[in-house]
Amino acid sequence: MTDPIADMLTRIRNAKAVKKETVSVPYSKIKMAIANTLKKEGFIEDCEKKGKKVRKVIEIKLKYKQNGDSFIMDLKRISKPGQRIYKGYKDMFAVKQGLGIAVVSTPQGIMSNKEAKRKKVGGEVLCEVW
Repeated sequence: MTDPIADMLTRIRNAKAVKKETVSVPYSKIKMAIANTLKKEGFIEDCEKKGKKVRKVIEIKLKYKQNGDSFIMDLKRISKPGQRIYKGYKDMFAVKQGLGIAVVSTPQGIMSNKEAKRKKVGGEVLCEVW
């Protein structure tokens, strides 16, 4: 697998499409940080690490509204292995007029574009969620 972050986003997108309650993703520190950012911004209900040694997974509990719609409308990978996209904090953009977030990898860790702009740090734009 050449792009594990894109794989994680696709697994979430597919689980959301069939209205699954949870989705399992192979564990890595960067995926855990992305999941924690989505949790902090209110797009998913919970995420936790399960398993031992080689078989560690991230269990992501998706969040749904009363009518059954997911809080996540769509996920889009921005910075890919073949083309990295970097933005300074002055160039940070509002995703879907502020309804969504961009997940940014900064020197201070992985955070949303809103938090990165507030802290005045730029970095690699990993994905957009709205």
